[in-house]
Amino acid sequence: MARNREKLILLLDVSPSMHSVLPDVEKLCTLLVGKKLIYGNADEVGVVLFGTEDTKNDLTKEVGGYEHVMVFQDSKVVDEHLLNSLKHLPRGTFPGDFLDAIVVGVDMLIKQYRETYKGRKRICLITDALCPIKDSDVGTKEDQVNTIARQIVSFGLKMENIVVRSNLSGEVNKQIADENDHILNLFSKKSSTKTLYVDSPISLRGALKTRNISPVTIFRGDLELSPKMKIKIWVYKKTAEEKFPTLRKYSDKAPSNDKFATHEVKVDYEYKNIEDPSKVVPPEQRIKGYRYGPQVVPISSAEWEIAKFKPEKGVKLLGFTDATNILRHYYMKDGQQTVVVGVLTPNVSEYDNIPDSFYFNVLPFAEDIREFQFPSFNNFPMLWQPNEKQQEAADILVKMLDLAPSGKPETLLPEFTPNPVLECFYRHLELKSNHPDAAVPPLDETLKKITEPDPALLAENNSVIDALHRQFELKENPKLKKSTRRLQQEKPCGSGEGYVDADVADAQVVNSIESKSSVVKVEEIGDLTPVQDFEAMMSRRDSPDWVSKAMKNMKNKIFDLVENSYEGDNYPKAVELLVALRKGCILEQEPKEFDDFLCYLCKFCREKNLSNFCEFLESKELSLISKSEAIDSDVTDNEVGSIHFRTELKLKE
Repeated sequence: MARNREKLILLLDVSPSMHSVLPDVEKLCTLLVGKKLIYGNADEVGVVLFGTEDTKNDLTKEVGGYEHVMVFQDSKVVDEHLLNSLKHLPRGTFPGDFLDAIVVGVDMLIKQYRETYKGRKRICLITDALCPIKDSDVGTKEDQVNTIARQIVSFGLKMENIVVRSNLSGEVNKQIADENDHILNLFSKKSSTKTLYVDSPISLRGALKTRNISPVTIFRGDLELSPKMKIKIWVYKKTAEEKFPTLRKYSDKAPSNDKFATHEVKVDYEYKNIEDPSKVVPPEQRIKGYRYGPQVVPISSAEWEIAKFKPEKGVKLLGFTDATNILRHYYMKDGQQTVVVGVLTPNVSEYDNIPDSFYFNVLPFAEDIREFQFPSFNNFPMLWQPNEKQQEAADILVKMLDLAPSGKPETLLPEFTPNPVLECFYRHLELKSNHPDAAVPPLDETLKKITEPDPALLAENNSVIDALHRQFELKENPKLKKSTRRLQQEKPCGSGEGYVDADVADAQVVNSIESKSSVVKVEEIGDLTPVQDFEAMMSRRDSPDWVSKAMKNMKNKIFDLVENSYEGDNYPKAVELLVALRKGCILEQEPKEFDDFLCYLCKFCREKNLSNFCEFLESKELSLISKSEAIDSDVTDNEVGSIHFRTELKLKE
């Protein structure tokens, strides 16, 4: 659609004072055009340079003046030629007059598109604004700004000003800089113009939004303050995660001389009957199934619709509270919940033409809260506790690494810091489009400053780092080689005789897991060595899903052993797997997973007249995870005390 297209004019200052940052300007502009090739290949971009030795623009021919302003690229649809031309911008030799460049850019958009074009029209100025602006032949500079601003508003143009400027040194004329800042501020007041000041290559890369996404309301309706008082509101998303572009499958089976080949890959799925594999099940005869324990429960879409909670769409005010009662870490990521509870924070606008608003953040429900209350150092032996000097050295190190130290500007501001992963991806994608066999390029120096420690900061604080090293003596921790099988045969914590220290037992399991996982990556729990397979899956860190998958597979394995047991022949094996599951849930801070499953298993056994299994568990003194074990393992989700299994089970029921 034409409304989603954009006509953009880049006004780039290439005067001598900008030469040091032009490499970063080139990278920023090429990334901008590269993203447009992916997301907006119908967008048009033009480039105007000022501060150049040459002069090339229509206004110079028509009315004279506007010297050292060159139209480097007429506005046209983005292509590879434009991308390559932005990689090597010429270096200018004259002072840059950004006001002349703005007039040339506005003139280009008005002449080419006028009022008939319904898409977005935008101008982006990148300069340090340190060069003097020539006086106007008619009126003052303020009058000239007012005239330009009226044209910008009249033709529906948007303008962004990015001022690249670090701390002003003695060589810079502060009077000129202040006058230029005043002129830029006038544009912000008189038109839809946003001015940003950046002081580093990092903030420059994050200042220009390379993807221009139009705001869309997610709700239009009433804010109900009371049953008798409502206010009409519009709700927009303030922030959203920028994800990787969807990469489609590409087929090289088409003939090379076929100019109309799409090279698309289409995937079709067929569902076949288990009893008759040759028979394909049509869509109207399919139904979704959801696993409940070892069984699969079919639930139709009609049943889902009946069970869904369908509230009235709207926003209601529940009450007021002091801002200190809502801490920042309470905020949750917005999801697709039917009903959410949140907090409205006032956002008072700094501009007269922008109304005040509220920021809405989602708050957790009770079941969403997981408090990890880590044990105090006071619970450890005195030998393990830090002394005053060690504590002081650690505190100084933390203050040194603070991104927002008192009295100084914050480093790596979120709104001015680009995503290094996405930046690397787009760079590599552009490189692969020209050289399919190209390797991954090295990390850009600017991005290194985001992902790696600042060498200058570390060099300035070598004394702090050395002081920390002197306060701590590092010793090698010898690995314990006690076998996992022997560990499982011993009684669990709190069982009295045969007690094994929790820290030692955990270390044994971890060492066993590490030694096995280094050999092979297990993806399923088999029948021969289920305990070893479970430990290997729990230790995998290539995806966060392996822990939950290992627990789920182990529960199914235990359930099958109990359900298919003949006169209790599988009970010892089931208990062995339960011991391994119990230990894994403690290590992974998921005691509730084990406790709920054990209670469900015993309830199932009583309903199926398998109560002898519960008696077998009692004889083995296999209990729920106690509160003391949870605290020792940095887990507090389970608040069940360490008492006898049968009493625990009654409490849970």
